[in-house]
Amino acid sequence: MRFSYLSDLSEDQERYRWVIVVAGFFGLLASLGLGRFSLGMMLPSMGDGLELSYAQMGLISTMNFCGYLAAVLVCGRLGAVVGARLLIWAALLLVGGSMVLIGLSSSLVSVIVLYCCTGVGSALSNVPIMALISTWFEPARRGRAAGLCIMGNGFGILLSGQVVPWLGTTGRDWRVNWLVLGGLVILIAFICLLLIRNEPARHGAPAGVTNRSGEGLRAVVQRVGAKTMLYCAAIYLLFGFTYVIYITFMVTSLVEERGLSEHAAGELWSLVGLISLGSGPLFGYLSDKVGRKSGLIVVFAIQTVAYVLAGMKLPMISVFLSITLFALVAFSVPTIIAALVGDYASPQGAATAFGLVTFVFGIGQVAGPAVAGVLAEQTGSFATSFLMAGMLTLTALILSSRLPPRSPEIS
Repeated sequence: MRFSYLSDLSEDQERYRWVIVVAGFFGLLASLGLGRFSLGMMLPSMGDGLELSYAQMGLISTMNFCGYLAAVLVCGRLGAVVGARLLIWAALLLVGGSMVLIGLSSSLVSVIVLYCCTGVGSALSNVPIMALISTWFEPARRGRAAGLCIMGNGFGILLSGQVVPWLGTTGRDWRVNWLVLGGLVILIAFICLLLIRNEPARHGAPAGVTNRSGEGLRAVVQRVGAKTMLYCAAIYLLFGFTYVIYITFMVTSLVEERGLSEHAAGELWSLVGLISLGSGPLFGYLSDKVGRKSGLIVVFAIQTVAYVLAGMKLPMISVFLSITLFALVAFSVPTIIAALVGDYASPQGAATAFGLVTFVFGIGQVAGPAVAGVLAEQTGSFATSFLMAGMLTLTALILSSRLPPRSPEIS
């Protein structure tokens, strides 16, 4: 059975697919770039203001991923009921609203509960945004399109790395950061509502009207194969566990272990955002040309070196090299995984397949900061956590090398 309706797009639909990419960029900028990746910049000042331990800092991040994990379970069903456009809009409102409320909070418990809600909104917006790429793009261009969307993550890091230290110089405390960034997310929610259409129009239906008969999990697993789905999920699990350790604690490590000021650490974190802008498109394009398997192998090799350098007590040049290498591939794995599951599944099954691997990915994100925070508490350093991350990305590299080829019947 061949799924080839994308080859029949009209000229207007061909052009509009790139509007979907622009909307996806803004959606991921809000959902993950600001809703999640800005946390690392705000943790040092939050830690001082709320008198948090390393373990408590890790708990804040972990509860965000718990919310993300729980929401992934219902993403497919909600998307089938209301459509991607409305789901993404409502989810981004939840992200922005919960961030604003964090800015009005003064206790650890309220921050944890609200940031868990932020995680729910992040999942309910991220998953349908990435699934839209398989709906609007054929396999030969999925990697590039997904990569352009994921540039939003890097732009969010760049933005938070500049805005958070600047607000700090004005004498305002960490709560103002949440208010400003949360308000920006709410604005972006309405931009996405304006731009997103659920799928290309077919059979005379207007753009934005969707066939909501997406495939169920059992049908998707039968088509893709249980072993293949297991490999995809395990690879994404290991990525989720490892990268979240780095993004959550690298700035804190620079401030508290390397003696950098918050401003200097913010400049380095902005460098991550700047370099990472190209990671999604670059490796998405690479995976389109040389294959998803080869792309993942290269990415995990680079990540392994980055994490090992971060964990070793070497001169500051090793930190710069670690940050550069991490940024170079920062958002390449979600790009490739989104394209990969779209290749293995069908346009109808892409949301279900991506939701499944994202659920497992979420388990890794829940465990990563919790384990790293406890290790840092026990050892007094994040070095052990970074070295552990390097060992796990090496394992992901080995698993990636065992991925089967895509069936030519799925397009």
